[in-house]
Amino acid sequence: MTEVIMPKMGDGMEEGTLLEWLKKDGDTVKSGEVIGNIQTDKATLELEAPGKGKLTGFLIQAGETVPVGKPIAAILKDGESLPEGWGSGKAKSAAPTEAKEEAPVAASSAPVKEAESAPAPSSTSGRIKASPLAKRIAAEAGVDLSTVEGTGPNGRIVEKDVRAAIDQQGTKVSAPSISAPTAADTKIPLNKLREIIADRTQHSKQTVPHFYVTVEVDLEKIMALRDLFKEEEGGKISVNDFVVRASVLALQQMPIVNSTFNGKELLQHGSINIGVAAAVDDGLLVPVIHGAHGMTLRQLSEESKRLVSKAREGKLTPNEMGGSTFSISNMGMLNVDNFVAIINEPNAAILAISSAGKKAVVNDDDELEIRWRMNITASFDHRVVDGAVGAQFINLVREALENPTRLLS
Repeated sequence: MTEVIMPKMGDGMEEGTLLEWLKKDGDTVKSGEVIGNIQTDKATLELEAPGKGKLTGFLIQAGETVPVGKPIAAILKDGESLPEGWGSGKAKSAAPTEAKEEAPVAASSAPVKEAESAPAPSSTSGRIKASPLAKRIAAEAGVDLSTVEGTGPNGRIVEKDVRAAIDQQGTKVSAPSISAPTAADTKIPLNKLREIIADRTQHSKQTVPHFYVTVEVDLEKIMALRDLFKEEEGGKISVNDFVVRASVLALQQMPIVNSTFNGKELLQHGSINIGVAAAVDDGLLVPVIHGAHGMTLRQLSEESKRLVSKAREGKLTPNEMGGSTFSISNMGMLNVDNFVAIINEPNAAILAISSAGKKAVVNDDDELEIRWRMNITASFDHRVVDGAVGAQFINLVREALENPTRLLS
């Protein structure tokens, strides 16, 4: 018999939450096959079978959290059976197709909107393998997942497959409905990721002495450079890519900002690892571009896109979620004039990017002209960075953005 245990997916992981079983009780599995999805303190990850045989003896259900190393199921070879008292005599044999008694769900081939706390059970006619994000988009657009061909690992349906089906069928995602106000309050349980976000942001805000510095950046040259890339079919480079590269150059000139407060000492990091905040279904993740100081602008752009895509599909590895030395949070796509971000511990600083827009400004000749402008705000840990140092750093970022040819080397 091979035990399926809650795996340790990173040094800081102490427990994991089962989101769903992808296999039913009695299904035959092979080693390395994905049998479930688990959520750690950083992301949603796939649970792989540790051996070959019949999957059975489920000890936990979707939504339950257990410590790493604890058995959660078993894989039996031919002729083997579960030992007596498996799971302290409280083993649960419920397959993922079963629903709770108080809330039965009828099997149906139509898409089912997933609950926030746990994915919806699959139908008894056979489970359709799809990522949580793909399921949600399909449900909103009315796309039957049984008609969609998956291109993900082991034929799993991912976001781009559903988007392609929507384009092919001419289906449009319906706008979210707005419910009429009611007199009754509604309690919404926090999912695991939201609990972690709440705990970490509260700890950072209460224990790290924040201060903030805002500057306005002229983006005329960056916008012209982006247009040039498009004309030459050189690929799309976003404003955020330029910000990442500018931050790297500023951190190289002022390595004190690339540090961590360690009680009686500061740890100044030799590598520049940029955390890029990414919005996902359940909250916010911060995938990390490791070794950003050794990458070109285009390499940073490609790596950022790859990591954000993996974050939204729940495919990030523990290494891709840890080890940041500086973070960037971008709300440019959300039409905001300015905002400040909470420091992503143990970083000493985070850069908040607002929306770019055209403004009437006074030039050096005291004349009005229309130019692309954008506010950026840095949050600093005052235990590491003093006010004058923070102001110098953010002005280095601004200078690099306003002279973007420096960012191409």
